[in-house]
Amino acid sequence: MFDIERTTLTEYLIAQRRRHPGATGEFNALILQLAQACKAISRAVAHGALGGVLGSLDSENVQGETQKTLDVLADRIFLRATHWGGELAGMVSEENDAPIALPPGGARGKYLLVFDPLDGSSNIDVNVAVGSIFSILRAPLPGTDAQPEDFLQPGTEQVAAGYAIYGPSTMLVLTVGNGVAGFTFDPILGEFFLTHPELRIPERTREFAINASNARFWEPPVRRYVDECLAGRSGPRDADFNMRWIASLVAETHRILMRGGVFLYPRDRKDPAKPGRLRLLYECNPIGMIVEQAGGRASTGERPVLEVQPERLHQRIGFVFGSREEVARIERYHREPAPSDPGEPPLFHTRSLFRQN
Repeated sequence: MFDIERTTLTEYLIAQRRRHPGATGEFNALILQLAQACKAISRAVAHGALGGVLGSLDSENVQGETQKTLDVLADRIFLRATHWGGELAGMVSEENDAPIALPPGGARGKYLLVFDPLDGSSNIDVNVAVGSIFSILRAPLPGTDAQPEDFLQPGTEQVAAGYAIYGPSTMLVLTVGNGVAGFTFDPILGEFFLTHPELRIPERTREFAINASNARFWEPPVRRYVDECLAGRSGPRDADFNMRWIASLVAETHRILMRGGVFLYPRDRKDPAKPGRLRLLYECNPIGMIVEQAGGRASTGERPVLEVQPERLHQRIGFVFGSREEVARIERYHREPAPSDPGEPPLFHTRSLFRQN
């Protein structure tokens, strides 16, 4: 039954704005524009084959990845929803090599937007949950067109971050630097309603997510961590762990926010030219801010990801996040040598459970 007392996204933002007496309303307007984009993408995802949005195009994005039809549509929806309001000085998308040009003659605002319009798009054709990710930064020179270097700010400089997940229900998860709130979309009323006011990640977990097909490329600290988890009650952790892998960063994040866990997409030896798979500016930083605001920990595997100084717009990096104690353990394993106990069973020694050839 519908609860008329539920707080809308607009009401939530107004309440947050009261904490900043000098606020002009531009920030709230930008967030609501992003929410509008997420509503439109949700509708396109829900229509699937009926809307003609499945399949791939004969083109690649700046990452060298084949673009899905919905990748391009979602990118255009984000652009259309945000470029006209005058709140932005510039924006960067996963789907574009350079910053996206704002309409000539329009007002330039004091914020920068970086976003992944459709995370996990490889799952679209098999009807698995996908999402959108965004991060908001302050423009160094408000009122002027942003330059590429203006976006190269560490994650600690973010003023807001969020994602939408398009699953059985569409949810918008948002932080404006004061905890994390989750909003569920009511498609009949066309509103996001506050349903998860204070999301917190449990400090401890018995669940981890990693792409085990890359095991032969893992560095020793990561292999050690996974081996110990898989050893279960008979291993050094003295506990059974479950392994998950969805191949959608938003879906992995949402599961961890809801019930705990740790996600690993670490640096490995698969492609030495890529020091990681995920993009720092519009994947790791916004997810990292959300995780930290929810009481978790976000890391490169060695140090806090939000402290990394970006060098390129589409820079890749290793990413580990989730329940604080597990991420701290992984960081510790990177600082210390792997244990070498001659009496330890070979199955759980420094070699991996997964074959190396």
